Amino acid sequence: MDLNKTGLREKLGANAPAEISIAWDITPADTFGIFESWGGKVRVRNKHERYYYFYIDAWTEPARLFFMERGIKFARILAQILAPQEKIDACVARQGKGLLDKSYAINNELRKWLTVNILEGGSPSLVLLCEDEEEVESLITGLPNWNASHPAQDKVDLRRQPTFLSEEEVTTILQKFQFYDSQRNPHGDFKAYLVDNGDDLTVSELRSGVMWQRGGCDITNHRNVASYVQGLNQRKFAGHDDWRLPTIEEALVLLGPERNAKGLLIAPAFSQDQPFIFLADERKPGGYWFIDFKQGTVFWASGT
Repeated sequence: MDLNKTGLREKLGANAPAEISIAWDITPADTFGIFESWGGKVRVRNKHERYYYFYIDAWTEPARLFFMERGIKFARILAQILAPQEKIDACVARQGKGLLDKSYAINNELRKWLTVNILEGGSPSLVLLCEDEEEVESLITGLPNWNASHPAQDKVDLRRQPTFLSEEEVTTILQKFQFYDSQRNPHGDFKAYLVDNGDDLTVSELRSGVMWQRGGCDITNHRNVASYVQGLNQRKFAGHDDWRLPTIEEALVLLGPERNAKGLLIAPAFSQDQPFIFLADERKPGGYWFIDFKQGTVFWASGT
């Protein structure tokens, strides 16, 4: 639906993008595969392409209806839509409590209400514009220093070489080490022990003996990630030249049930710009394995 000459654009005012077309089929569950991974079912042509959709945020009560702008590595809430609360609550109730998230797709009843009251008419007071807020990410790890005295840790011997894993084998790994996974092992209680290496670049996990880069590269594909890792080694990033992609076991050490202030299920020492990471392991019968720190689960995609 082209909305350049309809009520929504007028309601957004100066906040309105130059072109708006509602992507009714996009749901919150789709957004990771579309915008955070090249392995998704929808191919976004370039990083400047934008999609617009409505969704319900139920992380706080009462649940709220928002109008979202998304692109590759880009997300902006343009406005809150003041739809009748009973319609929003009914939509959430019909979908049940989500296992991974508390963001919900709209239903047909809300779509009809939006069409009549937001897209084609209705009062401007139904649209509350959201101002852009640029937050500077905190670089404080909150971790003990590497050279401090640390309590004794139960060491774990984890696989370091990449392999091919089926979904059943991933579940076995989760249960063996009691790793947390919001879908496959939500009661996993493995506790990592991270320390700050004092270089603003890395942290180390003492139980597994693995050093981690706190940041990473932009969303890309496996071929480009391999080149990125090669570059780290060539310039001896943080003084080391043996950087590599982690195995599933190594990466799952970092995942936990507690969501940090950046919205990720990982220690706040890691960058908020890395909601998921590529893994060294491939999937049987095809695809690559990834770990999603926003949804708290291991998943697979084509990776290309």
